[in-house]
Amino acid sequence: MAFGSCARIVASAQHRIRTLTVRQDALVLVLHGRKQLLTADEQLEAGCGHGVLIAGGTTWDVINDPRGDGRYEALALAFDEELVHAFHKDMPQGASKALDAACVLSMDGELGDAVRRTLPQRPVSDTVMRHRMLEVLLLVHEQGHHFVPGGSLSWADRIRRLVAQRPHADWKVDALGQAFHMSESSLRRRLESEGFTVSALVREVRLETALGLLQTTSLPVGEVAQRCGWESHSRFSAAFQERWGFAPSVLRGRALSKDAATELA
Repeated sequence: MAFGSCARIVASAQHRIRTLTVRQDALVLVLHGRKQLLTADEQLEAGCGHGVLIAGGTTWDVINDPRGDGRYEALALAFDEELVHAFHKDMPQGASKALDAACVLSMDGELGDAVRRTLPQRPVSDTVMRHRMLEVLLLVHEQGHHFVPGGSLSWADRIRRLVAQRPHADWKVDALGQAFHMSESSLRRRLESEGFTVSALVREVRLETALGLLQTTSLPVGEVAQRCGWESHSRFSAAFQERWGFAPSVLRGRALSKDAATELA
């Protein structure tokens, strides 16, 4: 059963992540430091005890800033499209505004506690976890906001989801065509109609996966590179810095405990 994921993000130095596209509807609870989301004409900032609600498919520059606390720490909760659809279908009556970009929330005790329960200290069943994530959506709704269910997935998003499952694999057009039971030329045409190429999509997924692993695990940079399809540490570092604007080592200036991140199936 797919319903989303929750991870703990920690950083000891301020860094700016350039043009990060948030793939799923998300809620970030800031525990220490500050988070900023910026576009050409908008700036949002959430401090300790506040949250940021972010619509999937939006793109931001993101600054994670320790600012006086000595570290930045947050819980990032992503909601699967199926879960958002299910909640929207049964959404309680009441006034709430559809989220089209992002907004800052005051994370009162009840909502903050609900978010923390999605990163449990001990394993829980899928059924329990799904109810906990639905509880978060309900409490957000009661604060006056809800996510808008998306339509059918684009071909670019289908490929992103497939590549994200095994970012280290040798993803070429022939392998992707076989996965979707279509010819290479048909797949290329469909992607070109959406303004993408296979190589650009695969590279972007790998770099987004690497960013997530460096933020939420204690894996060495070299192992992150291998898991994301790079055999050369130096080429990975160069590609990462070109994309995100800082070296992978910036996110390795701190240690994470072994339970720093939990992925939910």
